[in-house]
Amino acid sequence: MNTDSRLEQANENAAAFWLAQARAHGWRSEVRPGLTAVRCARTPDDSHRFLVTRPYAEPGLMEQELADLMDEWATVRLILEDPYGGLDLSRFGATRMPIMPVMAREPGPVEGTAAGLPAVSEAREGGVLTADEALDGDALALVERIIVEGFPLPARQPWVRNDALPERLLRDSGLRAWLGRIDGAAAGACLTYDNGRATGVYWVATMPDRRGQGVARAVLQTALAHAHPDRPATLVATSVGEPLYRQLGFTELARTCWWTRTSASG
Repeated sequence: MNTDSRLEQANENAAAFWLAQARAHGWRSEVRPGLTAVRCARTPDDSHRFLVTRPYAEPGLMEQELADLMDEWATVRLILEDPYGGLDLSRFGATRMPIMPVMAREPGPVEGTAAGLPAVSEAREGGVLTADEALDGDALALVERIIVEGFPLPARQPWVRNDALPERLLRDSGLRAWLGRIDGAAAGACLTYDNGRATGVYWVATMPDRRGQGVARAVLQTALAHAHPDRPATLVATSVGEPLYRQLGFTELARTCWWTRTSASG
């Protein structure tokens, strides 16, 4: 198996994205061959994040490595991403989530975008739709609120400024935040993370009352056009977002298996 493919680049980017959050929050993290883990710790039962980044020859050995790490960290809740689909975490009390595609877009121009920022268009139900980069703490707070309420992130609700996206994230050279507005009111957002090899797209979100107005498309087009368009872009698609991503040139690399656990195993 090619261990330097677009899939592995996507995996590595996701790991880098979560490690950036660990640095910003002061969370413990662990990087091992083929596995990256982040001990999210806003509250004692916050979901710890585990990402498999490389193929494994023996699923049982990877499962034991995970079990040892979960025991060391006293993990209660967890989310694990396994793009190779060979792990079975049911014995740890975890539940398999719906399979989602890992997707990539090759470098190149983004149709329908202009050279400058902000990008300006018309929302489908009227109003001026703009998309721009969030460059300061107040703009990042708007992005944070949209992601918490629109993605959504139930564990971060009700929204509290700097809880999900600390302002110090703006000092990370890889992370960029993108904000869409309709007539000046915050409407949609996403994050991108560039690790020098690929640009990952994360948490594409639209406020519930602004859905269906072209906000997500405008924000994502702007991000793709201005966040290292010379690199491949990667993401994991939800069923809602997949049609848009395909329209913008993303193609499927693999189907990733996510596992979640919401309480300690028996």
